[in-house]
Amino acid sequence: MSESDLLRFLDKVDQLQQLVRSLEAQPGRRESLAECSNHNQVVRLARSWGFEIGRRWGEPDRAGPRDGNVFEALRAEPGQETSLRLHGGSNWSLDLIRSNAYCTPEEDWFDQETHEWVMVLQGSATLEYQDSIEGVDLSVGDHLHLQPHRLHRVVRTDPDPGTLWLALHWLV
Repeated sequence: MSESDLLRFLDKVDQLQQLVRSLEAQPGRRESLAECSNHNQVVRLARSWGFEIGRRWGEPDRAGPRDGNVFEALRAEPGQETSLRLHGGSNWSLDLIRSNAYCTPEEDWFDQETHEWVMVLQGSATLEYQDSIEGVDLSVGDHLHLQPHRLHRVVRTDPDPGTLWLALHWLV
């Protein structure tokens, strides 16, 4: 297996694992998945949730959203967040995230292995850190670097059409 095929395989496994975790976190997704009757329907549904699981060896990587416009690429249901992997490598990924009146449940905190740099492309949001009293308000053009294992959560994002984020994750 070539290195590029191995990386494509590992990326697909990662996407599938993320998809499975989303089924546990959002039970309605499990029902939607069960209604699919073929592989193409599953791939389309997973893509609508921000997961790219349909590529096979030898198929070209997509450079970005299917329609070529990041502002039209993703939709999220109210109270939800979806993401789309735009590009990535063995130790980094660039994701587009759409949040629609979304907030992290109060008892949950993001604890990431990776560095994350985020920028708001559309809308606004408020984040908070577990180790800080003050929230961080972000608007269009604002960006933020989140260190690995700095516990944080999303307090609020804009309602429909929501908040559009660009997120770069990397390991050092």
